[in-house]
Amino acid sequence: MTEQITNIPDKGKKKRIVIVGGGFGGIKIARKLKGQHYQVVLLDKNNYHLFQPLLYQVATSGIEPSAISFPFRKIFKGYKDFHIRICEVQQVHPEEKQITTSIGSLNYDYLIIATGCYTNYFGNNEMAKHTMSLKTTAEALHNRNQVLESFEKALNTDNPQKRNQLMTFIIVGAGATGIELAGALAEMRKFILPHDYPDLDTSTMKIVLIDGGSRLLPAFSSQSSEEVKKYLTRLGVEILLNKQVKNYENNMLVLNDGSFIESANVYWVAGVKANSLAGFPAECYGPGNRLKVNEYNQIQDFKNIFAIGDTALMISEEYPKGHPQVVQPAIQQAMNLMKNLKNIEKNQPLIPFKYHNKGSMATIGRNNAVVELRRIRFGGFPAWAVWLFIHLMSIVGVKNRLFIFIDWMWSYFTYDPSLRLIIKPQPSEEEIEEKTFDKEAP
Repeated sequence: MTEQITNIPDKGKKKRIVIVGGGFGGIKIARKLKGQHYQVVLLDKNNYHLFQPLLYQVATSGIEPSAISFPFRKIFKGYKDFHIRICEVQQVHPEEKQITTSIGSLNYDYLIIATGCYTNYFGNNEMAKHTMSLKTTAEALHNRNQVLESFEKALNTDNPQKRNQLMTFIIVGAGATGIELAGALAEMRKFILPHDYPDLDTSTMKIVLIDGGSRLLPAFSSQSSEEVKKYLTRLGVEILLNKQVKNYENNMLVLNDGSFIESANVYWVAGVKANSLAGFPAECYGPGNRLKVNEYNQIQDFKNIFAIGDTALMISEEYPKGHPQVVQPAIQQAMNLMKNLKNIEKNQPLIPFKYHNKGSMATIGRNNAVVELRRIRFGGFPAWAVWLFIHLMSIVGVKNRLFIFIDWMWSYFTYDPSLRLIIKPQPSEEEIEEKTFDKEAP
C-alpha cells in the first residue's frame, strides 16, 4: 500500500503523528504538540470540535449548536507542520504502519486513536431506528425539531390518543444525560409551553424517565441519587426504576414486565459503545468494543499505537471495568501520553497512567445540581453555580463562552431561551422530483 492522501507534505526527517478524532483527548494532545519536532495530522469526520455535555441543551432549545462547536482550523491556526483532513478512517494496518481512510491511505510513525463513542442500542435495531439519540449536532437538531413539531401537531389534532402520544416524552437511561434532559423538558413544560401554546393544555405533557437499575445516577452516591429523584419528582417527572425496554413500535414502548406506554417521543441515552477502529486482532477488543491498552495507553503488542479516552480500556485494580467514559480520563490520558512521547524519543522510561478522579457533577435544572468531589458532596444552588462555571470554562473559544453565558443569563432572568426554531433539512432530489411531478399532474 502507498500513501494516497493528497496535499500532505513529505514529513522529511520528522516523525509523523496521526491523531484520529478531535474530541477532548484528541484536541488536548494536538494542542500540546505545538512546537514539538513532529509532523501532526488530525483526522476527523467533522471539521469542528464538539462539546458534547451540552448537547441536551441544544435538543431542548436552550443554546445554539454553534455555541458548543469550534472549527479545527481556527483552533490550530498558525500551527506549523500541522495538517487537518476531514474523512472517515476505515482501518488500521499495524504491520505496514498505515491507515486507510475515505480519501486514501496514510503512513504514520505514531498513531493516536481518540475516536470516542456512540450510542449503544445493545443489538436492538428497532430502538436504533425509532428513538432519538444524543451524540452529535445533527441528532440534537433533529431532536429539537421533533420536540417542537410534536407540540405543533398536538395543537392541530382532534384525536385524544394521538395528542397523548405527542405530549408524552420518554427518556430511557438515568445517567447524567438522562436526568439533565428530563429536567430541561420539565422546565420547558413549566415556563415555556404555557406561553407559546395557550390553546394547548400543556399540563397533560408527560415526562417519563426509565432505567433498568435500582436508582438514578449510578455513578454518584446514593445520597445524590435520592436528592435528584426527589427534585425530578417535584418537577413532575415520572420515574420508573428496575424496568427494561423490550420493544418500541408504532408509538408503543413495551417494558419487560408487560406494561406499555404510548409515546411519539422516545430518547435513548441508556449506554455507549466505543468507536474503535478495525484492523487489530480480536483479542485487542474488550467489552463495549473498547481497545485494550496497557498502563501507557499502548494497544497490546503495538508500541507505536495508542488509544485514549472513551475508546481505551485500561484495566486496573481500582478500575476493573476500565475508566469511566467521561471527559476527565480522556484529557488526563492525553497529558500523560504527551510526556511519554517525549520519553520515547529520549529513550527514557515511560510513565504509567494514574487517573485522578476530580469528581462528578450533574444539573437537574434551574438552581439545582449535584456535585461530588473527593471528600465533598453538595447540591442545590451552590452546586448549580459550580456546574455552570466548570462547563463554561470548558468551552473552546472566548466568543463561544460569551454566547453561552448570554444565553444562560437571558434564560435565567426571562424564563425564555428564545431559540425554538424548527429547521428542516433541504429536501432530497427524490422529494423535489415528486413535488414537481405532483404540481404538473392534471
